[in-house]
Amino acid sequence: MSNQAGTEQNGAHKQLIARANQALELASTDTTEDNFRLHYHLMPPAGWMNDPNGLIYYKGDYHAFYQHYPYESKWGPMHWGHAKSKDLVHWEHLSIALAPSESYDAGESGGYGCWSGSAVEDNGLLTLIYTGHVDGSTPTEVQCIATSADGINFDKAAYNPVISRPPQEGGFGFRDPKVWQHDGVWYMVIGYGKDGLGKTLLYKSPNLRDWTYIGIAAESDGTMGDMWECPDLFPLGSNDDHVLIISPMNMGATKTMYLIGKLSYKTGIFDCHYAERLDYGFDFYAPQTFIDGKGRRILIGWMNIWGAHYPEQERGWLGAFTLPRELALAEDGTLRMQPVEELTTLRGTHRRVDQRTIYTDTIVPLPDIQGDVLELIVLFDTKQLADDAEFGLLLRCSEEGDEYTEITYTAEDCKLKVDRTHSGAGELGVSDVNLAPLENGLIQLQIFMDRSSVELFANNGLKTITNRIYPKHDSLGIKLFARKGDAQLVSLDVWELSKEI
Repeated sequence: MSNQAGTEQNGAHKQLIARANQALELASTDTTEDNFRLHYHLMPPAGWMNDPNGLIYYKGDYHAFYQHYPYESKWGPMHWGHAKSKDLVHWEHLSIALAPSESYDAGESGGYGCWSGSAVEDNGLLTLIYTGHVDGSTPTEVQCIATSADGINFDKAAYNPVISRPPQEGGFGFRDPKVWQHDGVWYMVIGYGKDGLGKTLLYKSPNLRDWTYIGIAAESDGTMGDMWECPDLFPLGSNDDHVLIISPMNMGATKTMYLIGKLSYKTGIFDCHYAERLDYGFDFYAPQTFIDGKGRRILIGWMNIWGAHYPEQERGWLGAFTLPRELALAEDGTLRMQPVEELTTLRGTHRRVDQRTIYTDTIVPLPDIQGDVLELIVLFDTKQLADDAEFGLLLRCSEEGDEYTEITYTAEDCKLKVDRTHSGAGELGVSDVNLAPLENGLIQLQIFMDRSSVELFANNGLKTITNRIYPKHDSLGIKLFARKGDAQLVSLDVWELSKEI
């Protein structure tokens, strides 16, 4: 493409962005009375949000892009929304970064857009790598580049697409490029599926423009879905281990997984020796990670899921991101996710419940502790539990007692559950995960509540459960309970989280 054609291309792109920003501004109304609107999670000012894209620490700021349809609170031709932060807690919404404007990312029907991807810094430029998707075109999906010198305004490369077709015909999907640099060479993984098996494709490039296909880095063993969306492959820990995070399609209740193994840059093969579900809640999908200025590997996911009923949709917006989570490998080699330390700056008024016995088949109200924007850290001692004992908390309880979200631990099978059967509007269901007590016999639960979300980090982030809930605005109570045996509360610390984004 000539320089003149490239200028015309980006002129049209900027016009579409201006139109989308104007529509977003008109749609962004006062939401103070919206009791589903989150206080300290990143969400769109209006319209639709799904996958996190382009997470990056760039020139002293955290940047988060996201799949966005600014015109309605439903999925449509995908744009890239954009926000930045100094601390991962307080976010400032910026101009929309990408809009579908070209033959490789725009079409006649609604099945097109600037689909998911990632971001890197290349010679000072903030560079976005994304999938252009157009239904009915051949191929349907290609990989594209856009760059910015100021971190806000982006130009699409005149030489797009940089990868114009998948390595083989007959595949299922070819999208969601995640790019990183190793020993001066750029690498990219792309989500793909073929013959009923999800796969991660690996490419390399000297310059982000000219890409060479290396091969299939990893693929399903036949039980892990038929297409792997949003792959993310990165080193973690001190033993040269790599982690591959995927969002497998058509794998039942499992929506995200992580695989641990060794990556050979010589052969391009990721040799996996461990695989597990990443988060055990209903509302966690398409997570992406990045390295920040402190050298931390941080993960953020989409705090919704495809195909669910979204009560906020009727209020002109949809979607939110999870809390930022720092990743590490535990001593047993599994993955640990913990909320980033910056979230402690949200803590306001503190209340504490000291050690007590919760007698069997009782519910203990905590009248001095209530709210819909709270952090809780609770410790239970399991050493003297009856074999079939159950204990836990009830969150967001109504005065009548008919609305609540139940968190239960059962001693017999070491199972942690989050039951939202009585949580209010939205989807129902029970999330559960196996969780052994810590070596000292304790169960530690760290819970972040934010009006229409509950994020649970168990035993210092060894297991997590992420769910959206939609209770009435005045369902604010917190209770403790025990069944089939006494339970021992060691402590309960609660903080009001009062700073809005």
